[in-house]
Amino acid sequence: MATVSQNFLAVMAAVIASLLLVWILNRTWRPEKRRIYNDLIGWQISILGTTYAVILGFMLYTVWTSYREADLNVDHEANAVVDVYRLADGIPEPQRWQLKRLAGSYADAVVNRDWPEMAKNQEPTQSSGISIEMWKTVMSVRPTSPSEVTAQDRALSELSSLSQHRLTRLMQSTTRLSNVLWSVLLVGGVLTIVAACTFGAESLKLHSLQIFSLSLLISLSLVAIADIHRPFRGLIHVRDDAFRQAQQNMQAR
Repeated sequence: MATVSQNFLAVMAAVIASLLLVWILNRTWRPEKRRIYNDLIGWQISILGTTYAVILGFMLYTVWTSYREADLNVDHEANAVVDVYRLADGIPEPQRWQLKRLAGSYADAVVNRDWPEMAKNQEPTQSSGISIEMWKTVMSVRPTSPSEVTAQDRALSELSSLSQHRLTRLMQSTTRLSNVLWSVLLVGGVLTIVAACTFGAESLKLHSLQIFSLSLLISLSLVAIADIHRPFRGLIHVRDDAFRQAQQNMQAR
């Protein structure tokens, strides 16, 4: 898992490497000798820059959308377990008490076990066992009135929703950008920066400032993608606030 200091070092390394490349080029291939190729280099930079900007923007949009979907799914899962807890009031004892206890245990397991395990790229198992016990509890109810039949049906529906959202969360916790896409991002960034470095500018200071800005923007974008593309593991990750709120709601009843 990347930290703020690691991200800072990665960005600085990319910027320094880009400026070092400009310095080496200026020593081995003087800018005045490169200016005769500026028309060709400028055309290449335009094509490379535009193509890479589209790819980079699409990747940023994709990982941020996946992150928001994971965050929303967690909210739905937490709401489902609270609904199961509340619907337990409509079924008879002893299943009523058992279902309430299991719903509270489920929220506790997600906060105390699932989140740390997902952060370590491990598959959570405790909440799955509790979910199975909730299914068995609701299925064992023998309703004796229309209201209990309705409560059981709705509890089964919420348990189905809870299981679906949990499965989605586990799948999202293991998602990441493939190595092929990372290769496209890294190679595209390097090619764009190298093409910009070969431009024969009259002002070395202005050229260095442009390379600094370009490499800073590209490296920051790549670091942002790296932090977001794993919704439950990165520096920017989905928090367990929804389940903590669910714990408070169930304790208040």
